[in-house]
Amino acid sequence: MVNCCGLITANKDPVPLKSIEVELEVRDHVATVVSTLNYENKEDKPLEAVFVFPLPGDAAVCHFSAQIGQTQIVAEVKEKQKAREEYDDALSSGQQAFLLEESEQSPDIFSLSVGSLPPGESASIRLDYVTELAVQADDGLRFCLPAVLNPRYQPLGSGGSGGVQVTSVPASLVPYSLSFSARVSSPRPISKVESSCSLDPLQYLNSEQTQATIKLAAGHKFDRDVELLIYYKDAHQPTAVVEAGQASAELGSLMGDPVVMVSLYPEFPQSVMSSVASCGEFVFLLDRSGSMDCPINNSKQQETRISSARDTLLLLLKSLPMGCYFNIYSFGSSYEHIFPKSVEYSQQTMEEALKKVGEMGANLGGTEILSPLQHIYSQSCIPSQPRQLFVFTDGEVGNTKQVLDLVKKNSGSHRCFSFGIGEGSSSALINGLAKEGGGHAQFITGTDRMQPKVMQSLRFALQPAVVDISVTWDLPKGVSVTVLSPPITALFQGQRSLIYAQLTGQSPKAAEGCVTVKYSLAGHPSQNQLRFSLKPAEDTGSTVHRLGARTLIRSLEMEERERRGQPDGGLKEKVVQLSVQSGVSSSFTAFIAVNKADGEAIQGPLVRRNIPIAWMGVPPINLCSFSTQNAMACGAPSERRKKKLCAGPVMMSDEPEMAFGVLRGLSAIQMISEDIDPFKHKESTSITGIFSSLKKKIGISRKVRQKSMKIGLAAPNLLSKNNSDSVIPKQPPRDPLLQLVSLQQASGCWLLDPALSAALGKTSEEVDKSKPAPVNSDVWATVLALIWLHGFKKDAKEEWELLAMKAASWLRSQNAPCLTECVEAGNALLGCSMQKDVLGL
Repeated sequence: MVNCCGLITANKDPVPLKSIEVELEVRDHVATVVSTLNYENKEDKPLEAVFVFPLPGDAAVCHFSAQIGQTQIVAEVKEKQKAREEYDDALSSGQQAFLLEESEQSPDIFSLSVGSLPPGESASIRLDYVTELAVQADDGLRFCLPAVLNPRYQPLGSGGSGGVQVTSVPASLVPYSLSFSARVSSPRPISKVESSCSLDPLQYLNSEQTQATIKLAAGHKFDRDVELLIYYKDAHQPTAVVEAGQASAELGSLMGDPVVMVSLYPEFPQSVMSSVASCGEFVFLLDRSGSMDCPINNSKQQETRISSARDTLLLLLKSLPMGCYFNIYSFGSSYEHIFPKSVEYSQQTMEEALKKVGEMGANLGGTEILSPLQHIYSQSCIPSQPRQLFVFTDGEVGNTKQVLDLVKKNSGSHRCFSFGIGEGSSSALINGLAKEGGGHAQFITGTDRMQPKVMQSLRFALQPAVVDISVTWDLPKGVSVTVLSPPITALFQGQRSLIYAQLTGQSPKAAEGCVTVKYSLAGHPSQNQLRFSLKPAEDTGSTVHRLGARTLIRSLEMEERERRGQPDGGLKEKVVQLSVQSGVSSSFTAFIAVNKADGEAIQGPLVRRNIPIAWMGVPPINLCSFSTQNAMACGAPSERRKKKLCAGPVMMSDEPEMAFGVLRGLSAIQMISEDIDPFKHKESTSITGIFSSLKKKIGISRKVRQKSMKIGLAAPNLLSKNNSDSVIPKQPPRDPLLQLVSLQQASGCWLLDPALSAALGKTSEEVDKSKPAPVNSDVWATVLALIWLHGFKKDAKEEWELLAMKAASWLRSQNAPCLTECVEAGNALLGCSMQKDVLGL
């Protein structure tokens, strides 16, 4: 009989994890996070509790300890296989042991094993990590505490090993609580702190407002990512922080010497920035896996990730410059492309692409991003058309390192801009794509709109490419520098670059150093320079050292993967040595702690309990009625089947009745393959693979279509290679802005027709009657559209600014007479008061 006391999962298994306490300390651009996980075994058997959870992709785990009663055990970093063997030996001898290790497939997934927790015993596990804070489009610094771990889709034949099994439940059923508090300090005043979760008011700690505290409002459940956006005044000032070495470490070692962290914000000449590139090959890669059919946030349930992505592609296509090339790929378990190869941007190719985009649904199954990337890179680059790759995904893949290695291998031929959509997206994948591809990463979570963030990245992509980047150091005599960061491969206006470097030698008092970044922009040599004091900052701990060590470890790990099968010069040993020396996690090491205190061995068979984590792939299932919003439904199931279906991700069953229940939902909405079966189902997790499995189990073929017709659902073609034409997504009423944008021509102008009049909220008669006689109808239409955008959609300017610039450029090229009279007439018609210069004329 199952003991159901204490916290339980949807499977009715007791959960020994009771609560999580998180303390965040932000210092300017970096953060230290202290997490305490409180366990209690209320069963009558000793437990092994296994908790698989995400951390930020750039995090460096630097401390792991356990408190059992009055005994504290601090973990050591050891080579991973040795740590695992020591853990197993401890459990077999009845000792308590704790093991923390990074996933071999993705650096943002960790597994924590709490072994031999006796009946009635409590334990507190402390986990510390440090991380950089990413800069957002609005200059906010983003911190994310991941609560959601969506299933990571592992492609067939990828050969992944050492993966961790994740126990997932719907977010609303997460059976443990979270308390979260933050302390923020900066040399600059803190303007505000925002969050997608409810916060208590910001409390300033000094009159200069450079220090503040904030905490989550009471009653928060750990059922979604906790995201903070921190805003400083003058956020774009370059800074440098020098951190003293550890007194206990050997001089000349990384931890014994001072380490400097330089934060640079290049300022490009305005004359160069005012010119937008009119060339380039723009390749858009869109995730169409089933999880993209989920709501993009909690406040607009009707807007799904895929529908927002379709609207974003509309804005992107309308904003592209004439003379460029483009193509659109979409992927799931398979991939598609609109054109065999990139085509020149024109009215015809734009219309063809938009028609295909409007038909795209989240119906391609799993999340296999590697194959479309390989196909894109196999295409020859177009001379004088720099390739710019835009990747949209909710970021749930199991072969992250393999994907990033491919992007880095091709980084010399393109720039990669990445977008993580919704909670649970892999920060290691999203940040890694941009970092290795020399581009920029964005996350769309909470109430964020995708469009302004993506358009900022398009502005980056249209900036002239920065080449010949070099970093030089000017230091006092006797001081040398060892750069820990990889070379800078991309610079953008307004984007931050962090550089870590080890300083060796003795510097005079009040000595200064200087770092200079040189580069070439549009054929013009430029440079940015920062002078800084070599005196170490006070009370910084070891944060900068550990982030520097993490940066060097990641570089060495990637180099080791690139050389697999060849002599690697002892790279793995170097990583292990650096990880042990710095106390920072790596893919080749693990934290191990064993309670060797005197005491009796723990008796009895050890019961394993997997701690569930929030799973946002599909909303909670409604078992009694069909709803496409809820992703799946089954008619009036038995109590026994209800338990199976409520247990988490849906698994295949030998019961024909249950299989048909699953099939009903699949037929209607192409059930999310990675959410159906990321862990146990061994066959293809594409939609066709699931149906193939069903056919084998219960012998269905033509009966599927017949049965689906009887229950009023559309069954997909089971024999097709993919399921892309099974359901055309229902289009919601279009936003007025998008309605107007959809009417713009590739050249930038608008045509005078009834659709434009309707979008402007006027009749055709009103529009025609107000047109000045000598003015061309297309000029009149374009002026009206510009006035409407500036007059009524000023708050969304980030979304339409580029296409408005294209429209203004088209108007200037027409040398139209009476343009001033035209603008005045447009203002009178629309009730605005726009000036020509505001419109870019």
